[in-house]
Amino acid sequence: MRIQLLAVGKMKERYLRMAVDDYVGRISPYAKVDVIEISEEKGQEPLNSAEREKIKEREGKRILRFLTSDTYTIALAIQGVGLSSESLAHQLDQLATYGKSRLAFVIGGSYGLSEEVMDRADFTLSFSKMTFPHQLMRVILLEQIYRSFKINRGETYHK
Repeated sequence: MRIQLLAVGKMKERYLRMAVDDYVGRISPYAKVDVIEISEEKGQEPLNSAEREKIKEREGKRILRFLTSDTYTIALAIQGVGLSSESLAHQLDQLATYGKSRLAFVIGGSYGLSEEVMDRADFTLSFSKMTFPHQLMRVILLEQIYRSFKINRGETYHK
């Protein structure tokens, strides 16, 4: 399985980069993971809703360049479906079973994901109704992907 994590913005904090690298390494026996940073659009605050939409559209176009037609795409968004760790593991297992070997998880920028990206997504996943820092969300997502592989293989998970 090949997994892309497409995330808007640069990972600034060293400790978070180290955590991302750690989980990518843990996942490597199960899947190839590419973490791809999409450049973030800057705007002069405060922005009105039209300006925020334009930023999301420009970021969205950059995201879409990485999504091929055979890539099953999961967008992370508050309005998505909340899953337990076991349910996420089951979904990833089902995707692999039915030939979806290319997955992309998409984390938007400060203003979220464009409508075009949301329309392209095959599934919208929510980790919570709360808002998390997007850099921290990368770590949380990778941890859950790793946990999913461990669950699906019946392996013990060491914290």
